[in-house]
Amino acid sequence: MLILAAIPLGNPGDASARLKEAIISADFIAAEDSRRFGRLCAELGITYEAKIFSFFEGNENERLEPLIEILATGKDLLVVTDAGMPGISDPGYRLTREAIARDIPIRVLPGPSAVTTALLFSGLPTDRFCFEGFLPRTSGARITALDKLRSEERTMIFFEAPHRLLESLQDALTVLGPDRRAAICREMTKTYEETIRGTLSELVEWAASREILGEISLVVAGFDPSGRIFSPEDLADMVLARESQGESRKEAIAEVAKATGIAKREVFDVMVAHKGAGRMGE
Repeated sequence: MLILAAIPLGNPGDASARLKEAIISADFIAAEDSRRFGRLCAELGITYEAKIFSFFEGNENERLEPLIEILATGKDLLVVTDAGMPGISDPGYRLTREAIARDIPIRVLPGPSAVTTALLFSGLPTDRFCFEGFLPRTSGARITALDKLRSEERTMIFFEAPHRLLESLQDALTVLGPDRRAAICREMTKTYEETIRGTLSELVEWAASREILGEISLVVAGFDPSGRIFSPEDLADMVLARESQGESRKEAIAEVAKATGIAKREVFDVMVAHKGAGRMGE
């Protein structure tokens, strides 16, 4: 059986009884960092006799087949990461997918998650949210990724390296606007736990004034369509996009009016003007 187990984010007191039992009884353990795993076991006051395999992003693909072979013999394999749940921006997904393909049973030991912990710390809406993992490392790719999320209405959660946090916040401000609400969640459950809440403009100012250390989760409020001002060009683009998907002009205008809260007559007038402008440009 493949066993995926959540590891404390920092405070060892968050370890579940099932996690401790799984570590003690395991024959094989795939750990992201064997030294950190050893320190956790020492903090928990438990010992293990399992054979430990290093299993991290850099060697995940080459480790898949040896680990699957262990499972194919009928042995249990426990998978743990440095913190949180395996497979969530950490190794584990590919191994899980391969195990499912080979009809190998899977068990999940739930527990700490940086995603939901940061969401609760942020104070932003929790009814609908999405996890976007790490933003791209370069500014150009990061801006492109954020631009695709410009109209995302759900609360968004990102992981970020401390040395890239300021640049990511600056790019988010450029794309999403200075007044978008957000929260920086740092070192959650650890000694120096800290949450900074404010607008992106305020968070950029905060991050620019100090050295950033520790594990970072960034939570950003979703887009509020009720506060958006739609230009005639925006409305025309939205109608044309729907027409390109097979809707009639009448249907597209009605749907755009519904989505934006703008009167159908006003959207219709925009399209008449757009058509006239197109003829003048021919």
